Formats: sequence, structure tokens, C-alpha cells
Amino acid sequence: MIDKTACIFSLTANKKLTEEIASILGCQVSPTTISHFADGETLCEPVNSVRQKNCYIVQSTSQPVNEKLMEILIFVDALKRASAKSINVIMPYYGYARQDRVNKPRQPITARLVADLLYAAGVDRVICVDLHAAQIQGFFSCLVDEVTAIPLLASHFKDKVNSDWITVSPDHGGVNRARKVAEILDTPLAIIDKRRSKPNQAEVMNIIGDVKGKKCLLIDDIIDTAGSCLAGANALLKNGAKSVSIAATHGIFSNPAHERMLGNDVFEEIVVTDSILLKEEMKDPRVTVLSLAPMLAKIIEHIEFGKPLTVVYDMFM
Repeated sequence: MIDKTACIFSLTANKKLTEEIASILGCQVSPTTISHFADGETLCEPVNSVRQKNCYIVQSTSQPVNEKLMEILIFVDALKRASAKSINVIMPYYGYARQDRVNKPRQPITARLVADLLYAAGVDRVICVDLHAAQIQGFFSCLVDEVTAIPLLASHFKDKVNSDWITVSPDHGGVNRARKVAEILDTPLAIIDKRRSKPNQAEVMNIIGDVKGKKCLLIDDIIDTAGSCLAGANALLKNGAKSVSIAATHGIFSNPAHERMLGNDVFEEIVVTDSILLKEEMKDPRVTVLSLAPMLAKIIEHIEFGKPLTVVYDMFM
């Protein structure tokens, strides 16, 4: 039980997930007040005292990204001024993670800016799930832990996979992620060689590996507009793949993802986690949502009692 030493808060992005985490931990979600002034300004504050309490805020910076980020910053400031012992932000999805480097002159590195904002507001620790790029951890001046949903995603397919399956990375940048799944599921690995001309647009150049007659499992961290996912899946089918399923940690599903993912028979199954609340139009028998709550609850428990975080993955093995 952690309710005597800690408080768990939900802002507006992950209320259901936070309630599941609290239920697993045997405590209640601490109440908050979130309101808006006539001009759109946001006010976030805890209802009860947090003096000398370890505070855990569960909030993804998903659509609308700027509003969710401001909620965190404002609420952290409120907790800091209310004498919280520690402030821990559990951010299942870290928005702006794709702006992690300068691709051309005069571009910002917004992933670093967000990390600086969180530290300046008073955050002591950030826990993220599957950052888009590992180097983002180095952007933080506070403690940061990146945990992965890869064992969770792989466990969903463990009883389905046989010698007909192959794990596929959608690009060179995701090879390490896909390789981990391939090792867990004991499958071969293929790579889609693609070129991205602009954000959300990709062109498949080649398939590295033999996918003919195989059931392909695409592994990615983010599905946004699903343009690159669809292009990759079509390329796999064109090269003789028997079927294509896709698993990703973060299902953003911006338009026109619904049409690209569900408006055809390209994908046999689509698996995501609840790091982002699934949109109504994406609720379909082909879409499976896996809960991060058991893993995140275990992480909170281990932080609270000073235990290592790596053992939280044992539950999926």
C-alpha cells in the first residue's frame, strides 16, 4: 500500500489508465481540479494536501499536445508550491519526441525544449514508455527512466507465432526494437528500406530479407497518419508475404489513419497499448489495445520502495 506516502494524480489524457494503475496498487486516484478561464488559460490544482507526499502524475502529451503539456507544467508548479516531497511525471507518450534533432538549417530541437520545461517547472523524475529516440534521455536534467512495452507487445503474439512468421522493422531506425521482438518470439528479422521525403510521408525502396510466404509482424513505436505503415505493408504483400500484422506502442491515429488502417484488408491485426486513449473511429475487431497499467503500477511501487525497475518486465516473460 502506498496511499500513506504517495498520491497518484490524473490530468485529462489518461484517466482510465490512471484508475487501473491505482486499482492495482490498492489506492485511490487523488482528486484534482482542472478548469479554464474565458480566454483559454488553464488552472490545475490538487484538491487535498500533498505536503511531504511523493506525487505521481500520469499524463501523456497526446492530442492536443500543447494543452496536455501545459496541464503538466501548471500542475507541477501547484504541487511544488504545496510542498510535495517529490514530483514524478509518468508520461506514457512523450509528445514532440520526433523533433529530436536538426534535420535542416534553422529547425528547433523541441524534444530538448520540453525536457527543459519539465525540469524548470520542478519535476524530479520522468518515466516514459518507448521514446522515439533513445538519445532523448540525455536531454533531461532531472532523473529519467525509459521503459519499454516491447515485452508486452511480444507476449500478445507468443501463442500465435510459428515457423511461418517473420518480424519486420519498418525502417533502419527501428531495427533494435524489432530485433528484441524477434528474439523473444524466435523469428527471423526483415527490414524495410525506406526514404522519408517529409514528415508523415515515406517511400519504400527495398525489402531486406525474405518475406515470401511469411506472416509478417511489423513492429513500430508510433502509428500516426499510418502512411508509412500502409506503404510498408503493401510492399511486404507485393513481395509475397502471406499476411501483415502490426504492433506499436503509441497509437496516435491522426487522420487519415482510420481509412488507411481499417478501410482495406491490408492489416490482419493492429495492436497498440493504451499510452494514448483509442479514438472511437479506431474501435474495430482488428484493433487490440494492451494495458500498460500493470507495468506502470509495478514501476510506481518499485520507485516508492527503492527497488530496481528492470524486473518489472518479468511479468511478461
